Amino acid sequence: MNEKLLERKLREAIKKLGGKALKFSSPYETGYPDRLILMPGGRTYWAELKTTGKKPTEKQLLRQLELRSLGFVSEVIDSIGTLNNFLMRLENERE
Repeated sequence: MNEKLLERKLREAIKKLGGKALKFSSPYETGYPDRLILMPGGRTYWAELKTTGKKPTEKQLLRQLELRSLGFVSEVIDSIGTLNNFLMRLENERE
């Protein structure tokens, strides 16, 4: 599945859950995930979206490790399966 379609599905699903999936781009540092996800209750997540079969760059992987070391959830979403798993996690954490 291509990245644009995954992004659209993510945005729509997050909106239904009452959150926002903001496009993120830092003018000063590269490698940050595509989406900053803000959920009710102050929960914050990062998501890097990739076309199925594509892998994150080394810089993106390093940025993910950095975000995780700060306590953030940072995931790569590259298929409907990984998207659904991520959304299930958000729903479970909401309860």
